Amino acid sequence: MASDQTKRKLAAIFAADIVGYSQLMGADEEGTLARLKELRSELIEPKNKQHHGRIVKTTGDGILIEFPSVVDSVRCAIGIQQGMVERNAGVPQEKRIEFRVGGQSWGRDDRRPRSLW
Repeated sequence: MASDQTKRKLAAIFAADIVGYSQLMGADEEGTLARLKELRSELIEPKNKQHHGRIVKTTGDGILIEFPSVVDSVRCAIGIQQGMVERNAGVPQEKRIEFRVGGQSWGRDDRRPRSLW
């Protein structure tokens, strides 16, 4: 008899979105989009690759990344947040791009996610 078992894997999900995205876009759409594109290519994508993530989905102001471990997810989040502190130094508060970050993990037998932070 063939087995119809569901295959499961461990995963940690990193979710981030931009605080005040609508206000930033309203004040300077082209500049905000250019800065966001730069952040993704120079900070987010390298940190994601460094920590073995896989981008699952992007939206205008958000991103979901899957990681093989909670440790990789948290390290990536810390690296991105530290990078943002450096990039926002000297930028007026109303022009800063700041990420709201969270994470959840799914285990082999979990029926719902567990919040990481």
